[in-house]
Amino acid sequence: MPAGVQKETPHERRKGESALSEFADYVEKQQLRRPFPGRNVAPSDSGYGTESTVTEDHPELDILDSLGLSDAPAHVRLKELLQDTGDDAEVTLQQLSNVVQNRLLEGHGEALFDLGQDDNGETMAFDKEQWDVALDRIRRASQILKAECRLLITRNVGGPEEAEVKNEKDKSCTGKLLIRQMPESTEDVIETRIAVVGNVDAGKSTMLGVLVKGGLDDGRGKARVNLFRHKHEVESGRTSSVGMEIMGFDVHGEIVASNVPGRKLSWEEIGKRSAKVISFTDLAGHERYLRTTVFGLLSSSPNYCLLMVAANNGLVGMSKEHLGIALALNVPVMVVITKIDICPPQILQQTITQLTRILKSPGAKKIPIFIKNRDQTIETATQFVSQRICPVFQVSNVTGESLDLVRTFLNILPHHGSYDAQAPFEFHVNDTFSVPFVGTVVSGVVKSGVIHAGETVLIGPDGLGQFTTTNIRSIERKRIPVPMCAAGQSASFALKRVKRKEVRKGMVVLPKLDTPPKVYREFIAEVLILSHATTIRTKYQAMLHVGPISQTCAIIDIDRDHIRTGDRATVAFQFVQRPEYLAVGDRILFREGRTKGLGIVKAVGYDEAKPLNPNAETAATKVGNGVGAGDAKGKAKKVGA
Repeated sequence: MPAGVQKETPHERRKGESALSEFADYVEKQQLRRPFPGRNVAPSDSGYGTESTVTEDHPELDILDSLGLSDAPAHVRLKELLQDTGDDAEVTLQQLSNVVQNRLLEGHGEALFDLGQDDNGETMAFDKEQWDVALDRIRRASQILKAECRLLITRNVGGPEEAEVKNEKDKSCTGKLLIRQMPESTEDVIETRIAVVGNVDAGKSTMLGVLVKGGLDDGRGKARVNLFRHKHEVESGRTSSVGMEIMGFDVHGEIVASNVPGRKLSWEEIGKRSAKVISFTDLAGHERYLRTTVFGLLSSSPNYCLLMVAANNGLVGMSKEHLGIALALNVPVMVVITKIDICPPQILQQTITQLTRILKSPGAKKIPIFIKNRDQTIETATQFVSQRICPVFQVSNVTGESLDLVRTFLNILPHHGSYDAQAPFEFHVNDTFSVPFVGTVVSGVVKSGVIHAGETVLIGPDGLGQFTTTNIRSIERKRIPVPMCAAGQSASFALKRVKRKEVRKGMVVLPKLDTPPKVYREFIAEVLILSHATTIRTKYQAMLHVGPISQTCAIIDIDRDHIRTGDRATVAFQFVQRPEYLAVGDRILFREGRTKGLGIVKAVGYDEAKPLNPNAETAATKVGNGVGAGDAKGKAKKVGA
């Protein structure tokens, strides 16, 4: 260790960890202030452009609606709609259909329906005869909407879905239904993106191979071979790139699989037969590929994060790093403990104890729920909208133990994430291809708005900060041609008159406007330092990740002399290589080897005449002029390795 460099103390490390959860929640709220392309940004009192304030949500006031105390007009009680068998039965059936339709709109095409319970949680006190009438009515109402009902769990009803009754005094019939609408076309298919992370040898690729193909593993890597993209991955058994796999569920909630044993369906077949598609992003677990893993986590905009933990190893190595990144991004986390068939019971118990301690720590603030049966699976999946809950599964890819619980959980998993389809179009590029007889293709995620094939768009910025005008030749989702795609969907665009070498990861596709989009080399962000052995001062360089953007950045100004682990500060950054397209509210993550901090963009651009710390000498000119081009490139190569 070099002289003068002090090792980070456990107290400093805990300080950084405990501040993580609170800061991640703060960033989540601040992201609502993110402006869209083409929207004017008003200057703030500090002189830097920020977006106007937004109305805060107060979920605690939802209780007024559930108790019927809100100012909304009175409505027909749900019980009356479910039990009407009189002359007006057809009229009330249409009203019940409208209720179901609203639920389906909220759930992006699927809804979980508590039959036998009112909206405020009170029981409707159905007997078996009333239950049968209500179930028939809800099924008929769903058929009007071209939707299917699947009975998930019942109490006091009987049948294969019957669960244990919690309160023996309660004799009323209740149950949970999954209502899923048949998509009118491929672009209406429900899509949920899940990032799969964990330490090397945790069984990530094997688990995905078993889930997607349906067969079991042989304990020697049989299930993972078809997931690898490169020859060296097959030879070493370790993922080094960002892999993609999809899993489909039909309108009845059944897995879309081949009727021929061992045959794997193509993406086109899965997409056409599915009503809901789970997109898995298989990420690398080795520390050598951390940059690729961080890029995959940020660029794929996952709705959920699936953390794999090997039962015989525990939460070691990069597992903690991946968990920290998922918490920093405020993505709901679920955990799968693998290899329980080869793990001694006492070692498995040690792993569970360690996992529980880490999830309950001040930095994570999660409530681990260990799922052992179908009842717990359904209850937890319906409550997973709360990000404090962390479901934990214990599975074996060789014996198949508990794999059916994971599949049931993924089927019921509600859609998570908010996207604005009414806002101007914005698309982030996370991969580029050159396809024979098609040309240049870019893939990524639609952040906002809607785009149609044939529209004129801008793609950029290039090394000089310029945008290129192009046309979208065609659009594909899950390798299926579609006429359009909307906010929150992942897609690929074939572009006209653009060469592959002219596009790169980190670019954005925007609508063609009268005024060209602005790009920035400097920006100001509010950051939290998670871990750093010494102090951070101006001229410090690190690899910065903003969505699909990965570039070396230098700190040119801080609102104080220096910052340490656990500190929150306002910092001015400068991109070393080229300007990028940024907006206020974008989430940033920077690292030098391991993750060092996270933050949120507060203002774009930087004025040397208005330093963040007027008492200190600014480093903006020093970074631009004092550091030679060779030095900057050398540092960039060293940091980004």
